Amino acid sequence: MAAKPRIGILTGGGDVPGLNTVIKSIVYRAGETDYEVMGIRRGWMGLTHMNRDLSGYDPDYNMPLDRQATRTIDRSGGTILHTSRTNPLRVRRKELPPHLQDRTGTLKSAGEEVFDLTSEVLKNLQALGIQYLVTIGGDDTLGYSAILNQHGFPVIAIPKTMDNDVRNTEYCIGFATAITRAAQAIERQRTTVASHERIGIFRIFGRDAGFTALHTAYVTAARCLIPEYPFNLEKLSTLLMEDKRENPSHYALVIISEGATWNDRAVMEYGDPDAFKHRKKLNIGEALAEELKQRTGQEMMISDLTYDLRSGPPDFLDKLIATTFANMAMDLIQDRQQGVMTAIQGGKYTRADIPSAQDGPRKVDIASMYNTARFRPDYSRKLGLPIFLEKS
Repeated sequence: MAAKPRIGILTGGGDVPGLNTVIKSIVYRAGETDYEVMGIRRGWMGLTHMNRDLSGYDPDYNMPLDRQATRTIDRSGGTILHTSRTNPLRVRRKELPPHLQDRTGTLKSAGEEVFDLTSEVLKNLQALGIQYLVTIGGDDTLGYSAILNQHGFPVIAIPKTMDNDVRNTEYCIGFATAITRAAQAIERQRTTVASHERIGIFRIFGRDAGFTALHTAYVTAARCLIPEYPFNLEKLSTLLMEDKRENPSHYALVIISEGATWNDRAVMEYGDPDAFKHRKKLNIGEALAEELKQRTGQEMMISDLTYDLRSGPPDFLDKLIATTFANMAMDLIQDRQQGVMTAIQGGKYTRADIPSAQDGPRKVDIASMYNTARFRPDYSRKLGLPIFLEKS
């Protein structure tokens, strides 16, 4: 065991701006309160694939962190710990690390050629001398965090995702920067759409929830299409042509979540499912453009606002909340709390239960946040509400 109590920290799933801010803030606060910090590299893979038979730790998957190692990391995006979409509950035989390939008989089966490596995760945490694990992630990462906590290992979770769809919190790290970047991109590209008098279609992240599209539309005055409300294609065509006629520059804009759909059309996916059973979605922007062109005879401009939104440093709000969530996590550890998540509820910082993977993502409340007649955000009746909370 380590001479000082040791905290582990990992980042899972897609990267967002603000992750390095959390890592640095935890390391600095830990140093002030006499804790050590061990970084777990590549998300949950760092705890399923590490070889605990190596002396001390496995440098491919573990990274001791101190002030010197983290001094400047908050100036850039991404995560110095790297990330993956590994699900310890479902690791395929072909994905097992070499030191486990010959030990499959001792592993728990989770289906044909699939294994539950939770027992390996627990043994690796013990081998690393980690007493607390801080996990930073979205639904998938936090879903396994809740399971690990049920096995008795102390976990503190921090929510992050550009989709802002983690349950039990109104805000996730990465959301504000994504909106800022999306709005800037649309304002830049608006001139090209206008110059050619086209309909601009902007595809944006949002597999299951439309918060990113909705809030981007809120600040750009564009129409938006979200997964929670399958839209009528003929109605959309009529509205966009109305926009185009009434606009002196003769153009129209619409923002569409990657998981949105219309009429009775199913969301089209392709490829093999990942460890969390997600498949990639076909480019909804391209599909919508073809349908609109057939109905309106207008030329389209399609822009994919996805990975650029998660690149680079965080904006002020994400850096502020990332720093605060990190220090809240350290407060919770010092208070011997476990199985909880840092959160914002009612516009206030709080702690909340780590959401279960079975609960699925948080969704836009259509009745209070979305104008279904106009395919726009609902701008009315905000007095007295927290900044990211829908009407009660």
